[in-house]
Amino acid sequence: MARHMFASSITSLLMLFSSTATAQEDTVMSGTASNDPHPYVGMWVTADGNIRQELLANGRYDEARGNRQSAYKGRYEISGNHIDYWDDTGFTADGYFEDGVLYHAGMVMYRQPLQ
Repeated sequence: MARHMFASSITSLLMLFSSTATAQEDTVMSGTASNDPHPYVGMWVTADGNIRQELLANGRYDEARGNRQSAYKGRYEISGNHIDYWDDTGFTADGYFEDGVLYHAGMVMYRQPLQ
């Protein structure tokens, strides 16, 4: 009986930590613990339109360069106004948002309005 209560307690604790971690991950990705997308989700483009980076609501990004669609793809995390990228090919990058502009890897990107 004591063994069953101990196992049950461990299971309860694991479920608690698991649900807490999931809520924290949702907050990092979406900015809230709800299903609302993060305010930075969407398409960001350079002034000349040559580089287009879409931040997807699922924490992934897809970047096109010139005529090359999906030139870079990977995951991202946003904390405050800072963004970290982990490309599927293995490199990492970061950037930050300021006054509605994304500064990333020497580029200045602007939010593309929804059409």
